[in-house]
Amino acid sequence: QVQLVESGGGLVQAGGSLRLSCVAFRSGVSVDSMGWYRQAPGKQRELVATLIREGVANYADSVKDRFTISRDNVKNIMYLQMNSLNLEDTAVYYCNVRGRTSLFSPAVDYWGQGTQVTVSS
Repeated sequence: QVQLVESGGGLVQAGGSLRLSCVAFRSGVSVDSMGWYRQAPGKQRELVATLIREGVANYADSVKDRFTISRDNVKNIMYLQMNSLNLEDTAVYYCNVRGRTSLFSPAVDYWGQGTQVTVSS
């Protein structure tokens, strides 16, 4: 099983920065990928960034060169550093782990409870 606990959201002015954290408590699950998603009011949940393996990350075009995803393997914490925030970044941000219990079992998505990020003008 996997339990994910996010923190670091809040209210920030446009142009400012925030760092989100996601602590992963994992037992018996191997990880295919980890990432961050977000959902703005009235919109579908969308990918922000994923970390497939050490040093290999994918970003949504809208956050490239502004956001950085990283992971502390010792502490089992994943981070999302968000710089140059704009109004369109306002959303609930969710931590995601995609994993499986064995090599041939289907991958399962695990989600955190979400943390609100609000960018003001």
